[in-house]
Amino acid sequence: MSSSNLSPPPPEDEWIRTYLRFIPGWHSLPLSHQSMIPISISRVNQFDAARLDIEMSAMLKEQLVKVFSLMKPGMLFQYEPELDAFLEFLIWRFSIWVDKPTPGNALMNLRYRDERAMDSIGKVRTGLEGPGLTIAQKILYCIATAGGQYTWARLQSFSAFRAWGDSEQRPLARHAWILIQRIEGLYKAASFGNLLIFLYTGRFRSLIERVLQARLVYGSPNMNRAVSFEYMNRQLVWNEFSEMLLLLLPLLNSSSMKKLLSPFSKDKSSSSKVDDSCSICQAIPAIPFLALPCQHRYCYYCLRTRCSAATSFRCPSCGEPVVAMQRHGG
Repeated sequence: MSSSNLSPPPPEDEWIRTYLRFIPGWHSLPLSHQSMIPISISRVNQFDAARLDIEMSAMLKEQLVKVFSLMKPGMLFQYEPELDAFLEFLIWRFSIWVDKPTPGNALMNLRYRDERAMDSIGKVRTGLEGPGLTIAQKILYCIATAGGQYTWARLQSFSAFRAWGDSEQRPLARHAWILIQRIEGLYKAASFGNLLIFLYTGRFRSLIERVLQARLVYGSPNMNRAVSFEYMNRQLVWNEFSEMLLLLLPLLNSSSMKKLLSPFSKDKSSSSKVDDSCSICQAIPAIPFLALPCQHRYCYYCLRTRCSAATSFRCPSCGEPVVAMQRHGG
């Protein structure tokens, strides 16, 4: 191969001239395209943080209720929305307002970041940099969480107490009730849509965070979560199991279950008392009443509540419709 086909070597300062030539074009690019590192925040950590915040609020509420245990029973129940709003305000005041994570976020190594400010940031190293929430975002967050929940709870209780949904009420109150129901339905639909988007993108677990552009990111890139997955899994399974039991137990008829299991019972000593016991609560009636026309004995309270709840109540012992009730021996 001849030496004429070989290109001469580039000058030693060629790379400097090339660098200087590309610098203006690099600076002319939008800052959002310069070294923005995409990050992925664990969705499980964000959900666990929200659950831990709820548990923390419940613990504070339980301790606060014990302080008023010697007061008149039922008085604190009237101000439960105010109590919940006060606890939410306390958590916000000593966490988000002073640029600190909430208790749940701190345990999951999470903090809030103003996502709007990320467009004006140049090069980043880990993708976790970024300023915290602004004062306006903090105030709006408090208004939406503490104030919004309190206002909505009071509005629902007031409308239910005033029976706005009754068709016999004034048309204005009826329209206000329909508007409240539609707003609630739209909010639930929007929350469900936001949940689907969050599961797909991993950003903004709630509507409030999405509107305020407050994103949860890791507080430290080298720090693990403070609560293990095994503990959270056991806690979540137990909570869901207890909620399922609370939902199913009221649906079970205790008297029918006892009647179903009575043939398998080994205790035959109480067989002589079956005719004298109430067929609903299986106890000896303190105020015995007879169901007419079948003449079976019941407690007054048991028979009265069943007849009031269902106009076609049938006797559990014989299945005959109860048309009236009479005091035993009266």
